[in-house]
Amino acid sequence: MSSVPRLKIRMLIVSFIISIGFLFVYPQLKKDPKLKIYQPADVNPKLVDESVELNNKGHRVSEFELYSQNGDTFRLDDVDGKIYVTDFFFTTCGNICPKMTTQMKGLHDYYMDDEDVMFVSHTVYPEMDSIEVLKAYADKYEIDSDKWVLLTGSKKEIYSLARKSYFAVLTEGDGGERDFVHTENFMLMDKQQRIRGYYDGTLVNEMERLKNDIEILRKEYQ
Repeated sequence: MSSVPRLKIRMLIVSFIISIGFLFVYPQLKKDPKLKIYQPADVNPKLVDESVELNNKGHRVSEFELYSQNGDTFRLDDVDGKIYVTDFFFTTCGNICPKMTTQMKGLHDYYMDDEDVMFVSHTVYPEMDSIEVLKAYADKYEIDSDKWVLLTGSKKEIYSLARKSYFAVLTEGDGGERDFVHTENFMLMDKQQRIRGYYDGTLVNEMERLKNDIEILRKEYQ
């Protein structure tokens, strides 16, 4: 057999192998990306309260009862079926909070007409940030209370959410008088109140990443 037919046979074999490989690999490439569902074991151990650090599946936000800037009772049921972004702030903060509020306001405006997406901010200084104070803050930033809820209430309950539900802060504590948390983290939550992403709420490029992840997450429900 001459070298020419042998070369043709080899090329046919190589082409066949490539074609078979393409048939298996291409469908995988075509699959939509999915966001991670964060469990306590997936997060920096310094962020996870020891009471939940051994949980490795099924983590979701704990039940709570707080109050919005309008004085309405706000519970976990109120975010059921919603994709939401959440954070922790206080109205008199002079460093990272104004940046975080500006970034969240940008998201609030961007998703204003999107009924699937909402925003939830918890004050870490509830003894100062009363309902009336939060209402004035919301008015200052032209916040629509149907789109973005500012929450106050029991300090222990808020701090428990930060540490045991959202894994938002590095510090330890029990929500007592001298306990104080401060974090730039935004958390992306799915419709089952599970953590799907963490973002630096002071950075513009992180908000673009967050928007992209919201679109990825939205596809899970289509």
